[in-house]
Amino acid sequence: MSASGLAGQAQAGRESVGVLRRRNSRPPLSGGRRTLVTALIFLAPALFLLGVLIGYPVVYSLWRSLFDASGNVFVGAGNYLTMFTDPATFLSIRNNVIWVIVAPITCTILGLIFAVLMNRIKWATAFKLIVFMPMAISMVASGVIFRTLFQENPDLGAVNASLVSIHGWFSGGAAYPGARPRENLDITLQKDGSILTDSAVRAGSEQDFPLVGILGTTLPDNAKTAVAAKSAAGGEITGTVWLDFVTGGGGAPGQLGDHKKGLPGVTVDAVDSSGAVVASGTTADDGSYAIGGLKSGSYKIGLPASNFTQGYAGVSWLGPTLVTAVIILAYIWIWAGFAMVMIASGLSAMDISLQEAARVDGASEWQVFRRITAPLLSPVLIVVFITLIINVLKIFDLVYVIPPGSSLPAASVIAVQLWTVSFGGGNDQGLGSALAILLLVLVLPFMIINVRRFRMDRER
Repeated sequence: MSASGLAGQAQAGRESVGVLRRRNSRPPLSGGRRTLVTALIFLAPALFLLGVLIGYPVVYSLWRSLFDASGNVFVGAGNYLTMFTDPATFLSIRNNVIWVIVAPITCTILGLIFAVLMNRIKWATAFKLIVFMPMAISMVASGVIFRTLFQENPDLGAVNASLVSIHGWFSGGAAYPGARPRENLDITLQKDGSILTDSAVRAGSEQDFPLVGILGTTLPDNAKTAVAAKSAAGGEITGTVWLDFVTGGGGAPGQLGDHKKGLPGVTVDAVDSSGAVVASGTTADDGSYAIGGLKSGSYKIGLPASNFTQGYAGVSWLGPTLVTAVIILAYIWIWAGFAMVMIASGLSAMDISLQEAARVDGASEWQVFRRITAPLLSPVLIVVFITLIINVLKIFDLVYVIPPGSSLPAASVIAVQLWTVSFGGGNDQGLGSALAILLLVLVLPFMIINVRRFRMDRER
């Protein structure tokens, strides 16, 4: 090798040694910087996910809310002005206000009552399990349960079925909508829906009413086979009201027999010549009736229209008027258990010596609760209350599942309206983004209050 080659290798070696010395001469990271770098390394995945799942959607929603439905025309605050002037959106905001006022307060109060009662009943564990069990059911499943329970049709909805049964016990009557008399039997259906004999009937005689237009399957369970009424005594008119139809055909029209069913609970009136009702009777289970206390003379016998109007069918729970109350009831059924468990944990951590000392001093249970238990539980109550407010502001599942389509606009809340205008047919994601920002602005203060409360509790 030439002398120039050896000199070049020597120079390269000296340069490498210099680089290594410079690298080794760099000061090592201090303990604080090393801790910061380590923390950033471990936090990086979480920060990335927060940015992707929370930060980016918030920023994009804010930006998108400034454009029209197409996303091409800048409208500034136009969507926010529309939000507070559109009747449907304004109704959703009003419903959210109702939710915030009613649901968190009711859940917190019930949770407090249940938590206090748990310390005084023998089967506290079973009680706690029963109250908390709805929390294990999804919101959608709970919505399906309540929608089924509150169906207006008594054959489907258990609540209305119970109301109809209770009403039947106390009303003492029966309804046969659509009933009409047989033709050519000297009985006429009047314009007001009542049925009246064409000619007068003398006291001491009989008057029958064969009716049609009634489904045999709708007859009361207590309906028996129709029989001829007993012979009328003086001052009395008797007869039978029956369904003049035989399943499968057959039977002589207008005549008893062939196991035709009587119509129980039908009111029968005796009407004098002036049109006034002078006496009344009610048919028995076999359809027979007797009107007594009549003076000698002739009367027209009639069946009032009240016998043939649609019977009591319960309450329209899922109609526009009551549907919000039903949804809030479903929410309370689910979340009262959450409030109970949270408050019960606060009770278990409470120093009971203060309560015992108050009882020794002669304080009543109400005074102990009002002066000692409730004030000591106030931090837990506030946390539960604010958590429920945040939850009801975002409520969606129950409101979307329980109401039928005709009642959904009346029960809509901000989250449902957001979905409707954005994806449910409105196709206006500008207005939907404005609603999302409104929801964020409403929730954010309560989240800050909760975070501060947690910090205060931790510093104690």
